[in-house]
Amino acid sequence: MARKNQVYSNELKLEVVQAYLKGNESPQKIAEKYGIQNRSQVVAWVKKFKEVGSIEAFNRLPSAGSGAKGVKNPLKGKRVHFKDVEEERDYYKAQVEYLKKQYPNL
Repeated sequence: MARKNQVYSNELKLEVVQAYLKGNESPQKIAEKYGIQNRSQVVAWVKKFKEVGSIEAFNRLPSAGSGAKGVKNPLKGKRVHFKDVEEERDYYKAQVEYLKKQYPNL
């Protein structure tokens, strides 16, 4: 039987992070208090929150294998075999030029 991941609300995540940042309890105690299965989840949420600095850190993005719609990888495609290094270099240069045209603001 396949294991299903537990999904927590953004509000709960924020509450857990705030509890941790107060510094009164360990990640293990906080996980037990809020019914989170593993203390490492608490640590991951805190790290993510510190990187972003807001509740936006908890907005879910589609994972690569989820089948969810996201930004397509323009470099993904058929495997290409090259005759020599120069041909490979030219191929990747063309890829870079294509991406520069597609995303001029980067």
